[in-house]
Amino acid sequence: MERNSAVGPRLNQTESESRLVSSIYYGKISKRETERLLERHGTEGSFLLRDSESLQGVYCLCVRNTPFVHTYRIQQSSEGWKLQIAPGEMLPCFGTLERLIERCRSGVAGSIPPLTHPLDKTQLRDGALPTEMAYMEM
Repeated sequence: MERNSAVGPRLNQTESESRLVSSIYYGKISKRETERLLERHGTEGSFLLRDSESLQGVYCLCVRNTPFVHTYRIQQSSEGWKLQIAPGEMLPCFGTLERLIERCRSGVAGSIPPLTHPLDKTQLRDGALPTEMAYMEM
């Protein structure tokens, strides 16, 4: 699975890049940065998608469920996109990442907090997104 860091995950040629996925994909941001974004700019049920810090090629669906931010791993297999809802417990495969997220938005048997508000990065004001810092020795 390839990434296009400007807009988000590069999906299979059989899939079209969805506006939802590209608007909520924040790329390589840390768990701490994710929590800060959801706390400052989100509400109960706000969610975003980011790269996993520990597993290459895996995404994290992060959901604000006050006072916590819950994180669920998403990975692509030969059968499609899978969401890990608990250790060893996966949702059935979905053909596209957008379908998986839409299924979570419609409710997943109470195992995932409701996804009610996508944290659209295009709606955040300048300076709200984490940026890489460059340091210079003086």
